[in-house]
Amino acid sequence: MFQKLVAIEDTLLSAEALKKLSDYAVQVELYNERPVDDAEIIRRIGDADAVLVSFKSPIRKCVLDACPNIRYIGMCCTLYDEKACNVDVVEARRKGITVVGVKDYGDEGVVEYAVSELVRFLHGFGDRQWKADKYELTRQRLGIIGLGRTGRMLADAFRFLGAEVGYYSRTRKPDAEAAGITYYPLHDLLRQSDIVCTCLPRNTFLLGEEEFRLMGNNRILMNTSIGATFDVAALKAWLKSNDNSFYFCDGTGMGTLADELAGCPQVMYTPVVAGKSIQSVGRLSQKALANIETYLRSTGELR
Repeated sequence: MFQKLVAIEDTLLSAEALKKLSDYAVQVELYNERPVDDAEIIRRIGDADAVLVSFKSPIRKCVLDACPNIRYIGMCCTLYDEKACNVDVVEARRKGITVVGVKDYGDEGVVEYAVSELVRFLHGFGDRQWKADKYELTRQRLGIIGLGRTGRMLADAFRFLGAEVGYYSRTRKPDAEAAGITYYPLHDLLRQSDIVCTCLPRNTFLLGEEEFRLMGNNRILMNTSIGATFDVAALKAWLKSNDNSFYFCDGTGMGTLADELAGCPQVMYTPVVAGKSIQSVGRLSQKALANIETYLRSTGELR
């Protein structure tokens, strides 16, 4: 067992899963509020040897240096890319700390959010409508940037609804191309897409002034990533110069930009976490607990 396990913030685990944590540690401390800075994170962790964290708060080298008892960090979120991660995985590995994430738990809700918001906006089912005429997704040219699990699920859903779907990613996806999802270089994808969805790892910024210039007017940008995927000033300039272009995001995509973008009428902000549902919380909880059990079995502390 761990001597002390600390969840430094709301990890979105179920109440049952939080109770279960007591089976894996002598002492369990749970925090719900997001820590304001590194000093608060260090205070909360203290002498703990196990830490749980969501996608919100960083665990930097200074935290790892100040908390030498840590041997396990359970990320209650997806560990997409070590370089883009909110945990310094490289430094943790150097210190012998195990860092594990959770995959494939909230994608379904993200897909439902994207489809729902776009259908409502194209048809005018809500209080706003994209163009003077109502449109279906049928034959809309839709570009997806980043074809991981979420991107691929979005591509399949939009193709099912009749959209012409293309993609850009750092690596080609032969299986997607065989299914009819066309690869384009980034700038070509931006030029020819009516709707662009970014599905990128955290802290991956691909859209700047040139990219927004290529998109032009009468376009929709939807962000399903954690935080911005663009230069903020370039996004604001694009929206200001193109009065029939719009930016869509949920609470996860908005990140820390809510105040900065509050005055932009073309920002279509849904202040919820699209990937959070009863089902996704269940999947997340099950996988986060399984990660803990796998680690403790590997050290001989759980049989």
